[in-house]
Amino acid sequence: MEEERTAGQSSLVVSHLVLPGDTNPAGNVHGGVIMKHIDNAAGIVAHRHARSNVVTASIDRLDFHNPAFVGELLTFKSSLNYVGRSSMEIGVRVEAENLLSADVRHIASAYLTFVSLDENHRPKPVPRLRCESGEELRRNQEAIARAQLRRCEKQKEQANG
Repeated sequence: MEEERTAGQSSLVVSHLVLPGDTNPAGNVHGGVIMKHIDNAAGIVAHRHARSNVVTASIDRLDFHNPAFVGELLTFKSSLNYVGRSSMEIGVRVEAENLLSADVRHIASAYLTFVSLDENHRPKPVPRLRCESGEELRRNQEAIARAQLRRCEKQKEQANG
């Protein structure tokens, strides 16, 4: 296994044309459709980094900012933010583009945690993350703070539970 990899080595940009089956009767995209594409895009990033099977451990945050509509192009920009021993946080930014007007809107953002698994379905160590830019370092530091908050919340749940 390589000692470390960069976020750029696993990042992904993927698009999806919104069709009528993706929407409600008013033509708005179902949130679950967007969630599925977010999970798929983040999973590919985790798989590329770990080069092993990965599973979604949690969706730390998913915020919808604007609606998306039938006929628009959704673009999912996914990047690795943080790497633990066997876990990885991936951030996904979703944009909707009106193909007639070229208007692009930020419609959703999410943070997902994936865990790398070995052939026995046990957590498997992953390469460390090497940050190459100030933006990557900022994302990494914010992800570390979120990871610490998740650990504290989990400890509180176990203590009360």
